[in-house]
This record gives sequence, structure tokens and C-alpha cells, in this order.
Amino acid sequence: MDNDQLKRIIEGALLAAGRSLDIGQLQGLFDLDQMPPKEQLLAVLDDIRSDCAGRGYELKHTGSGYRFQVRQELAPWVNRLWEEKPKKYSRALLETLALIAYRQPLTRGDIEEIRGVSVSSEIIKTLLEREWVRVVGHRDVPGRPALYATTREFLDYFSLKSLEELPALNDIRDIDSLDSELSLHMATPDGRDDDCAEQEQSAEEVAISALADEQSVPIENADDKEMTQH
Repeated sequence: MDNDQLKRIIEGALLAAGRSLDIGQLQGLFDLDQMPPKEQLLAVLDDIRSDCAGRGYELKHTGSGYRFQVRQELAPWVNRLWEEKPKKYSRALLETLALIAYRQPLTRGDIEEIRGVSVSSEIIKTLLEREWVRVVGHRDVPGRPALYATTREFLDYFSLKSLEELPALNDIRDIDSLDSELSLHMATPDGRDDDCAEQEQSAEEVAISALADEQSVPIENADDKEMTQH
């Protein structure tokens, strides 16, 4: 099969799928005797990505595969398609998610010790229901508390291919000038404020908040009103 025909098939499949598709799923579109090799598929995907330059959408490689999505800079206009305002997540939820993302795996007790406040069961429930975190094991201590880590769905939602694409904390500079709503108050175990810990955790929360603000609209999920957070 020539690359032009293959490109049309892949573009149609990505638009129709309603989710990200990985290489194996794309190969599954074909009979065994017509299945394109991985190298050819990757070359065609690169061509499609190049073709999207200058358009209002892009081909994005996420943790679960490839998908088309609206470019982030167009979100202020695209979001007006929905009368209902997108759901905004609480600071406490973003703090919890940031800690899990950057320091995983963590138990609920670890998170509470770092934040200096209790973690609502509703926050953990929401993160599990959104499939942004999952239980990856249990710590071998009394009570065997669950260990939480992020998921492929977390990567997909924030348009990340892997955790290595999370913003580096040492690249986040001007913490003190950020809106006070993004600042965290943390305490050391003896109750004293720890300015260094506060700044580091603020950076984590800011990084996750920035990812949420930059979330683009996946074309196949454009009917999900919670997919953008502007």
C-alpha cells in the first residue's frame, strides 16, 4: 500500500476513533497480508504531523498513542462552543495530584504529612474516578496503606507522552510573583513553616496548574465539557 492511501486511512481512523490509537491498534485496521510495518506507520504519522503545521489542530503523541486535537492557543474561541463553563478543580485536588505526579508512588499519609493537612476522601475518589491515579501496591507497614501513582489517562488528559515531559521544577522560577491562590502553606513535622518546602511544592502545583490551563481540546472528545479547564 502506498503512503498516500495509508495516510488517508490513518487520518480517517484517528478522527473516527473517539480516543487515542497506538501503533498496534493502527496496524489492526488491516488484514495480515496488508498490514504496514511499524516503520512505515511512523513515517506516515510524521507526514501527518507535518501536514498539520499552520492548521487549527495538531497530531499529538500521548501516553496511549496518537490523536488529533485543537491547538491550545485556539481554546478561548473553541471553548465558546459550550454554554456550560468547564469544571474547575480545587486547589487541594491539584496539590494532591501534583504530589503524586512528581513524587510517586505515595500513600495518602505521605501526602498529608507533606501538605500538613488531611486529604479529603472525596479528592482521592475523584482522582480515581477520573482515572488520573491508580493503586499500584501497598506499603508494608501496619494497615498496608495504598500507594498511588499516575496513569496513562493522566498523560493523555494533559497531552503528555511520558512523565519525563512534566515541567521541570527547576525551570519554574518566579514563584513569589504568582497569584496567592496558587501558593501552598506547608509545615514541617514540628509545626514550623518551611519556606523551602513551600516553594518546592508551589512549583509542583504551578506545573500541574499550567498543564491544566494549557489543555487542548482533543478533536475526538470535543463533546466532553470537562476536557478543557479554561
